[in-house]
Formats: sequence, C-alpha cells, structure tokens
Amino acid sequence: MGKVILIIIGLIIATIGVICIFDARVITKKMFGFGDQNEGSTGLKILGFLVSITGALIIYFNI
Repeated sequence: MGKVILIIIGLIIATIGVICIFDARVITKKMFGFGDQNEGSTGLKILGFLVSITGALIIYFNI
C-alpha cells in the first residue's frame, strides 16, 4: 500500500513539473510583475524540469 501511495505522489509531482514547463510563459505573465518575461519563463522551465525529474525518480525507485 505504501508503494502505491509513493507512486501516486511521484506521478503528481512529475505532472506538476511538466505543467510548469509547458505553461511557463502563461504562469509568468499571471504571477510575476517584472518586465523580463524571458528570464522568468526560463527559470520556471528549469524549475519544472527539476521537479519532473524528482517525480520520475520517486516512481523509478519504488517500482
């Protein structure tokens, strides 16, 4: 049962990371008010990549 819960948590974390990658520009426009959106979206894409890798590693090591 604990394995299944950890896999579901890993899937949720990986999904959040992928959403951050694909919607980085939209999220940057809505959440942040600074002028350079390219810098903000790049940072959000890097963060999304790291979050999705973390979720994938949780899934990988629990199977």
